[in-house]
Amino acid sequence: MVFAQIFRLYWRDPRFLERMMAALLPAIKGVQEEHAAKPGEKRAAEALLEGANHEVDPPESNEEEGTEIEVDATLTISSEERLRALDFEQMSTDEVARAKRILAQIKLPVQPLQSRRLMAASRGDRADWRRTLLNAARRGGDIQGLARAKRRTRWPNLVVICDISGSMSQYSRIVLHFLHAVANAKGAGWAKVHGFTFGTRLTNITRHLATRDVDAALAAAGAEAQDWEGGTRIGACLHDFNRDWSRRVMGQGAVVLLITDGLDRDDPAALAHEMQRLQLSARRLVWLNPLLRWEGFAAKAQGIRAMLPYVDSFRAGHSIASLEDLAEVISRPADSGEKARLLRGL
Repeated sequence: MVFAQIFRLYWRDPRFLERMMAALLPAIKGVQEEHAAKPGEKRAAEALLEGANHEVDPPESNEEEGTEIEVDATLTISSEERLRALDFEQMSTDEVARAKRILAQIKLPVQPLQSRRLMAASRGDRADWRRTLLNAARRGGDIQGLARAKRRTRWPNLVVICDISGSMSQYSRIVLHFLHAVANAKGAGWAKVHGFTFGTRLTNITRHLATRDVDAALAAAGAEAQDWEGGTRIGACLHDFNRDWSRRVMGQGAVVLLITDGLDRDDPAALAHEMQRLQLSARRLVWLNPLLRWEGFAAKAQGIRAMLPYVDSFRAGHSIASLEDLAEVISRPADSGEKARLLRGL
């Protein structure tokens, strides 16, 4: 992304340097900016101007030694709120680092599921006839009390299928940091967290998520996935998942997070078929799409139109705040996000 912005600066846009310089200047309250920074511009500006602040010696301070300096921290909270709402694609290098630290602290708890199997419980809400008869048989057929039972509880799996194609690269890198934190969180309740990446092919990165160091984990995942920042074949990759992995990771009522912009040029009918299979296998299918950050977004792309009817919830996935909302989305089965509104426009 940084290389692409610098390339455009050098060959196509003579005023691009001025806008990058403006992107690094603090915003002035009440002044309407002439140009909003495009994706990656702030990171390109930092890459070009790295070290420029060290070329000029700082002015000598006229303050006397021992002067007490008061720091006004009233804007700290507003700065953090702004970062939480900021688009991942618009973040500077420093903001990306801060965002990753915040995402590492986010929890994604889940409620246990009620199993069909029963377990003995002195105050259970069901009669355990089998155990009642076994106890009576030991006493010569005399039934002295009614054994009770209750349903067992179990924890679901979390399955994350993340698009790492060129249009999703910046989002997917940050989302995978979040996925690593969820996979290594204690007390979150998930039975197992499975991670898959796809561009032109499907890659299982679950074993790399077990590595405690996030940088080492994602470096290993990136080395195994050879299609970073390439093309997108959503239908073909979902077909591979449904064929090779669905029965292995979806057998316990798994919650599935599908993270993609839905921009696919393959056969929409085949894509719709694979999405339907995926939804039928999942307890809940949540689609996070960064394109929802745009006001007035409509499902016009054929890939999005093919996928949308088969998700339980359709939500934005472009900021820290959107990922923080996931905990509530998962716990509210009736939350369909933007799905209903967009289906009315089809």
